[in-house]
Amino acid sequence: MSLLEHTIGSIPKSLNQEAFTAAKDRLLNQAKPPGSLGIMEDISARLAAIKGTIDVHLINKRIVTCAGDHGVTQEGISLFPAEVTPQMVLNFAAGGASVNVIGDHAGAVVKAADIGVNYDFDPDLPIFHKKVRHGTANFTKEPAMTRDEAILSIEAGIEIVGELMTEAPVDLLGTGDMGIGNTTPSSAIIAAFSGIPVGKLTGKGTGIDDAALKNKIAVIQRGLDLHKPNPSDPIDILSKVGGLEIGGLAGLVLGAAAHGIPVICDGLISTAGALIACELAPCARQYLFASHKSVEIGQKYMHDRLGLTPLIDLQFRLGEGTGAAVCMELLDLSTRILADIKTFEEVGVTNV
Repeated sequence: MSLLEHTIGSIPKSLNQEAFTAAKDRLLNQAKPPGSLGIMEDISARLAAIKGTIDVHLINKRIVTCAGDHGVTQEGISLFPAEVTPQMVLNFAAGGASVNVIGDHAGAVVKAADIGVNYDFDPDLPIFHKKVRHGTANFTKEPAMTRDEAILSIEAGIEIVGELMTEAPVDLLGTGDMGIGNTTPSSAIIAAFSGIPVGKLTGKGTGIDDAALKNKIAVIQRGLDLHKPNPSDPIDILSKVGGLEIGGLAGLVLGAAAHGIPVICDGLISTAGALIACELAPCARQYLFASHKSVEIGQKYMHDRLGLTPLIDLQFRLGEGTGAAVCMELLDLSTRILADIKTFEEVGVTNV
């Protein structure tokens, strides 16, 4: 049995219903109008079901930022050159990127992962060295990667979760991305699954102009028309029009679910990875939280397919795991809402 198959088979079919019911009962009887803290109450109950207790503590928080390059950048779909990807990985390792600053504020340890960067990093660089290949191929001319490489990229993410767990049990995992051009394969992935017209799913990524957007839409459509990815086969979609870091992100979600770890996914690219994961293993959806509503329009259709509601809308469009880092504090707060707000009985109010 492969690592991917074993991991999918290890994901529980359901969460702890006893803890979920106890959480819902406590929320209903707290000294406030029922449901008055909205989505935060739902989050707290789901975390209780994941962790098996109403007194959840999210102490060891980790963010993994998966990186990969994309051959489709040859088609002029990004404002920045592909050379920026390794430069940013070096910045993550040095602690100077946006996700490092926001993650540090949230009490999370951030670490990048090379799943498919077209650059050879020093083996001593403090990142996860999981390179499957030096970037994907240009999917307007050939499949982005082979099926075996797609599976290896997913298994790389699974391996990362396993390595994290050997250091210390992870209480909360955030997923982030880095890869110039990766909004293009992400939009292609949701288009392949949904059949929704590419023009409705595709945004401006790094800030391209209208003419470049028109080209980007045409590039995605050419790839889909050429390869005809099978909407019932997530690995086929990933291999034909996806990205290596997107596979890594899918593996993070699957690995976390198999270990009972809640996952906050970031923007468009992280959500594309989460979508691949949940199409492979629908039970993984139970562990998944959507951090924010990205400016990238394709993410809405991913959220709709996953049945997720983003927690915040700060008009982010950066990636890296920044939205996931911000929302870690909200999940922290939700655990205290459940455990620490007193019930009417606990405060001696009986006339309600």
